Amino acid sequence: MELLSDPTVWISFLTLTVMEIVLGIDNIVFISVIINRLPPEMAERARKIGLALALIFRIILLMFLTWIIGLQADVFEAFGHAFSWRDIILIAGGVFLVYKATAEIHEEFEGETEEEQAGRLASAAFSAIIGQIIIVDMVFSVDSIITAIGMAEHVEVMIAAVVVAIGVMYFASGTISDFIRRHPTTKMLALAFLLLIGVSLVADGFGFHIPRGYIYAAMGFSVLVETFNIMASNRRRKNAGQ
Repeated sequence: MELLSDPTVWISFLTLTVMEIVLGIDNIVFISVIINRLPPEMAERARKIGLALALIFRIILLMFLTWIIGLQADVFEAFGHAFSWRDIILIAGGVFLVYKATAEIHEEFEGETEEEQAGRLASAAFSAIIGQIIIVDMVFSVDSIITAIGMAEHVEVMIAAVVVAIGVMYFASGTISDFIRRHPTTKMLALAFLLLIGVSLVADGFGFHIPRGYIYAAMGFSVLVETFNIMASNRRRKNAGQ
């Protein structure tokens, strides 16, 4: 009750919630892209499981604050830079995102036939998709929790902010996934976004911090342009139908 009556707690809760939602954009885009490799009914189940795991990981990590803080301690030094476990996790996660985005882009340009695509979707391993979501969840969870520790003092506030942020991600990811499925051209933008995020994670791990705002601004502009293209395309089809 003391926490509920403290205005500074509410301010930190709202600020942290917004930050968690912003940091969760990367996770939303990845889940929206990766589940589109599955049939619609399996994709919806994978989305729910992926976000549930994201919530579980964040809450578990919050329970081990001392361990999380220890991730920022130096482990070894190379190339004139001291690497912590956080740096190692970010580099590994960034490399995985770069690989995954590049592989997806390659498949997009391969131009599979409908028969090949149907066979691939039928043989797509549901557990493999969940496994990839778990890997990315863990990477983004570490960065997210370290941010939470720096912005709030009470674990209860951090957990509440994470729960709200995951709830927003749950509803947003469904809309984004459906939009990408209906408009395949936007998938390339999402893959480019993941590629940029992967590069920024690797750079961050090596001590070169790239503000996410620059990446979000660039992708936001690209999404705006693509939205205008989709509106223009829909108008042309409507006029052609008349």
